Amino acid sequence: MNLIVAVDKNWSIGNQGQLLVSIPEDKKLFREETIGKVIVMGRKTLESLPGKQPLYGRTNIVLTRNPDYKVKGAVICHSLSQVMEELKKYRKEDCFIIGGQSIYEQFLPYCNTAHVTYIDYLYSADTHFPDLDKDANWEMTAESDEQTYFDLCYTFRMYQRKNLV
Repeated sequence: MNLIVAVDKNWSIGNQGQLLVSIPEDKKLFREETIGKVIVMGRKTLESLPGKQPLYGRTNIVLTRNPDYKVKGAVICHSLSQVMEELKKYRKEDCFIIGGQSIYEQFLPYCNTAHVTYIDYLYSADTHFPDLDKDANWEMTAESDEQTYFDLCYTFRMYQRKNLV
């Protein structure tokens, strides 16, 4: 299974329910990697999307504790085990965890590949992602040349789990 995330220098991912920054090339990469695939997110992440609607052209799976939560165009699950059962219908390499913080934390042990947009900047943030550079189970296997968006510098990184699950 994959995950895809944009992080700053502190591995922060969001503030007050929003992404830290919107970088067109990061959005393009996200679209290219996930179109036609399965994306797993939490309710708060879904509600932060445009129109609070599932993303077009993907199978959207939403994890929420609210038993009455419904949204057209998404598969709603209420536990990690329920999501894992749902994901058995798909190829592991077609499944992407897209956030937020608690979803990443719950699914990280089941992921083998992490697509990370690393932004060389420190933002004010209230949500974070585990620092894969400090995790002995993960190694960076690829990094793009440095990119810039106005005055922001960033790279696209690929991390692989050392002992595949």
